[in-house]
Order: sequence, then C-alpha cells, then structure tokens
Amino acid sequence: MANAKFVITAALATAALAAAAPISAQSAAHRHIGHVGDMFNGTPDNVGLLAAAQAEAEVAAAHAGYAAGSEDLGGIQRHIVHVLHAVDPSTSERGPGRGYGLARAASGCAGHIGMAGESDDASDAVKAHSTHVGTSCSNVAAWAESIAEKAAEVAAATDMAAAKALADEIVAMLDAIVNGTDADGNGRVSWGEGEGGLAQAATHLRLMKEAEGLG
Repeated sequence: MANAKFVITAALATAALAAAAPISAQSAAHRHIGHVGDMFNGTPDNVGLLAAAQAEAEVAAAHAGYAAGSEDLGGIQRHIVHVLHAVDPSTSERGPGRGYGLARAASGCAGHIGMAGESDDASDAVKAHSTHVGTSCSNVAAWAESIAEKAAEVAAATDMAAAKALADEIVAMLDAIVNGTDADGNGRVSWGEGEGGLAQAATHLRLMKEAEGLG
C-alpha cells in the first residue's frame, strides 16, 4: 500500500512538472517583453522601459518648445538645459526630467526587445515585431544622443540667432522621437531605420503582446 501511495505521489509530481514546463519555456522571451512593456527595476515607479522613454520624451518636447518660443538667449538656454536633463540626467543634478533619461530608456528598450527576439523560445511574431520595436527604439536612442550634443551647443552659445536655430532643430528631432518621421517622403511613417519613433515602437509592442496573448 505504501508503495502504491509512493507511485501515485511520484506520478502526480511528474505531471505537475510537465504541466509547468511550457510556462518556464515561454518565460525568456516574455520576460524581456515585460521589461520593455510592463515593468523594469530602476525606472521611475518601475514602469516598463518604453513608458520611461515616453515620459522623458514628453518632458523634453515640452521644454524644447519653451526654448524655441523664448525671446532671449537666457530663456532658450534655461529650457534647453531642462531638455538635456530629460535626455540625460547625468548632465545636471536637477531638472524636470524623471531622472532616468530618454537616451538610457530607449537604449534599454532596444536591448531588451532584441533579447526577446533572440531568445530560443521566441515565436515568429516575437522575432518579427522585436525587429520593428528595436529599430524604432534604436532610432530614438541615436536621436537622443544627437539632441544632447545640440543642447550642449545651445547651453554654450553666445549668439541668440544660433541658439534659436538649434532649439528649432531640437524641437523637430523630439517630434520625430515621439511620433516618428517620414524620412523617405513616401507619405507614411514606418518602423524602419531613420523613421520609427516611440509611437511606432508602442504600436509594434502592442501587436507583439496581442500575438503572444500578453494583453
């Protein structure tokens, strides 16, 4: 009787392990998708990396607009420093950004979604959309670095006209970051290199999660 009970217990344990196996097998790709779309330790409120990038971009875009609309060099520079803080908070101790940085968040998005697509358990949908999300986030990271360089030039400028021209460029670049840009002039904005921004990354992340039943 004891042996029969042992056999039954062992069988139940084996069945439980078998039932659990698909969950762990799916976890690698889904875990990285979750880092981008749902939660990531270290971001403000531990939001997903894409949400962190979107929040910083919103702040940067607002202050770029304030800078471009300023009527004196001091006003332009004050708000451009705020843009720089949202893009890369290591440049200043205080500012209106969330403290994580657009450049860092976008790079993290590209990295983690890339790991999702390269996971052994990645589905065809994950492989396809991870390229779309990753390319858009890589665009954003590159644009953010360029904005940081231009913002530093504005902060050091002594000429109002030159500072205003750079501020206008930064406004346009942040619009591309938020909404993407029609770089090839074909009338639409894709996820592709030089075009996709955070909006396109969000669209393809949503499509990926829907395909994976992640909500």
